[in-house]
Amino acid sequence: MAKTRLYIVRHGKTMFNTIGRAQGWSDTPLTAAGERGIRELGIGLRESGLPFKKAFSSDSGRTIQTMGIILEELDLTGRIPYRTDKRIREWCFGSFDGAYDGELFMGVMPRVFNVEHVHQLSYPELAEGLVEVDTAGWAESWKKLSSRIWEGFSDIAKEIEAAGGGNALIVSHGMTIGTFVYLIDQTRPHGLDNGSVTVIEYENGQFTVDCIGDMSYREVGKKILDEIE
Repeated sequence: MAKTRLYIVRHGKTMFNTIGRAQGWSDTPLTAAGERGIRELGIGLRESGLPFKKAFSSDSGRTIQTMGIILEELDLTGRIPYRTDKRIREWCFGSFDGAYDGELFMGVMPRVFNVEHVHQLSYPELAEGLVEVDTAGWAESWKKLSSRIWEGFSDIAKEIEAAGGGNALIVSHGMTIGTFVYLIDQTRPHGLDNGSVTVIEYENGQFTVDCIGDMSYREVGKKILDEIE
């Protein structure tokens, strides 16, 4: 049986990413620069020769758009199974969905916890703080949030393993990917770039973090695209 590996991509840069708004469960499309960045990634993955058994993304438009570009560059559109899974969506920021990052992460949350910077907070603290300040009642408790993210990625890994192992191509979101890494080894990645790749191995019911936020595939693809243009 081949090793089971999850290649988890953060979606391409969107309109909200570009203007510094918290996206959460709200959605905006990739910008032209965002699309190009994902083309770079797709070309880099193609050059690597990595085979992919199945593809998965969240049900958000930006991850679906990202996956479409990657599969096109890999010439895998319609050739491997692909489905969406709402469990690997981004965190929901409730009434702060669509708000400026500065307002939420540099203003409201630090004030709630009396800290200088939101990075001083753990993921559980941040989740519970969001529940506290969310006037719409949509934000998820840490228990609910962490459970749905863990179950989503776990079920994908088990499905790939049951099919004989191999590589799964997954497109998800920055804080969701960071949360999954945190649940595996208690580290908290900061600032995963759009189009970065985090690789997680799964064996005997255990996850291992292989690499976080790898930009090398995009760098390879960028050189090739630059030469073509």
